Amino acid sequence: MTKQHPLKDKDYDLVSALYHNLQGAAHAATYIEDAKEVNDKEVDEFFQEAKKLHNELAERAKKLLASRL
Repeated sequence: MTKQHPLKDKDYDLVSALYHNLQGAAHAATYIEDAKEVNDKEVDEFFQEAKKLHNELAERAKKLLASRL
C-alpha cells in the first residue's frame, strides 16, 4: 500500500494526535460554556478536566514532534 503523506507513520500519527487533542480541547471549551449556562457544576468540572487532559496531550505531542522533525 502506498503512503498518502510525506511523513513517517509515527510522525504522521503524532501530527494527527496533536490535531485531535487540540480539537478536543476546543470542543470541551464549548461544552464548559453550555454547562455554565445551566449552572451544572458537575458537568462543567468534567469538561474542565477533559480540556486540561487534551491540552496536556497536545503539548506532549508537540514536544515529541519537535524532537523528531
